[in-house]
Amino acid sequence: MKQARHVRLHEEEWNMDETYGIAAFRSRQQVLRFEQQLRREGVQNVHVVSTPRDVAVGCGLSVRFNMQDAPAVMGALRRAQTGNLIGVYQVEKHGNARARLTALSR
Repeated sequence: MKQARHVRLHEEEWNMDETYGIAAFRSRQQVLRFEQQLRREGVQNVHVVSTPRDVAVGCGLSVRFNMQDAPAVMGALRRAQTGNLIGVYQVEKHGNARARLTALSR
């Protein structure tokens, strides 16, 4: 019985709608550096995640952040002055459908 409940909760999570931002880089090292920079600057809830398939280039990892933190993230990117940035995107997921990406910066 407990296992069935766990599966049902997991399916509900899978079907949730969510919107978040990602910063995609060409270098895994830059992803990790930028995540740490954001944490030092007080940006909460940043994580290293797999880059969505729609961003076809790069190292395969991105920094995920909440969209309300986008201005702070963009400011941190300007201060970092990295040449490894692929772009900053808003990701919208609706249920099981493929994520929709909108470029915020390239």
